[in-house]
Amino acid sequence: MINKIAVIGAGTMGHGIAQVAAMAEYHVALYDIKQELIDRGIASIQANLAKGVEKGKVAPEVMDTALNRIKGTVDLSTAAHQAQLVIEAIPEKLELKAELFGKLEGLCDAGCIFASNTSSLSIEKIAAATSRGDRVIGMHFFNPVHIMKLLEIVVAPSTSEATLAAVREVGGRLGKDCIVVKDFPGFATSRLGVCLGLEAIRMVEQGVASAEDIDKAMTLGYAHPMGPLKLTDLVGLDVRLNIADYLHKELNSEVFKAPELMRSMVREGKLGKKSGQGFYKWD
Repeated sequence: MINKIAVIGAGTMGHGIAQVAAMAEYHVALYDIKQELIDRGIASIQANLAKGVEKGKVAPEVMDTALNRIKGTVDLSTAAHQAQLVIEAIPEKLELKAELFGKLEGLCDAGCIFASNTSSLSIEKIAAATSRGDRVIGMHFFNPVHIMKLLEIVVAPSTSEATLAAVREVGGRLGKDCIVVKDFPGFATSRLGVCLGLEAIRMVEQGVASAEDIDKAMTLGYAHPMGPLKLTDLVGLDVRLNIADYLHKELNSEVFKAPELMRSMVREGKLGKKSGQGFYKWD
């Protein structure tokens, strides 16, 4: 029975995961390397919940109770103590995730499940840093976590049925619709989403149409809730570039070769919403 979840990383995805876990009545330890990062993450959770209260979607007492269930810490062993599930949401680099799980190996109870929020990296390679491959799994959430309904569960060849069942149960309690995919580069969502986003960038690069009109073609013509370029801004051009380079290498497909426009925008610091400028201007 999972009662405590440790979330590693208090950034955009981490604090979102912590929020939905606390609202689902889990006890949550939110870890990051600096107190200011934890404070910023908890402030964002508070702002999200306050907006929900203002709109009548969250009861005030639910907000208060959820915030009380989240304990921030800069000590990894404190976060890991008595956690039955650890979800990492740190930068999208294989060596960082493997190193983290290697550290957690000696801090967590033997039965604790290790989950990665990676959007494209190999779960099996991350699991190789531990001796509990049967209890390592992917839990790919979507931004903003408290709104997006999908949870992509990624199973490696070594992931046990018991681990999958436990994580599906957690996903349901978090209010997510779960899909299960095999551990293959890009999984289902990133492989399709990045492919569409890269082609949209190539179209801008070639002068086919403006970013706004390309996005409108997909929102109005194909009923996508958001165009591929606005979505790229929201995710972050740097994040998507890293994923594209990884998929280009792993799948050996020119479909995933990043356009030069994308590389130049990243070099110039035009990363999307988080930098205030991408294909759109953001407040």
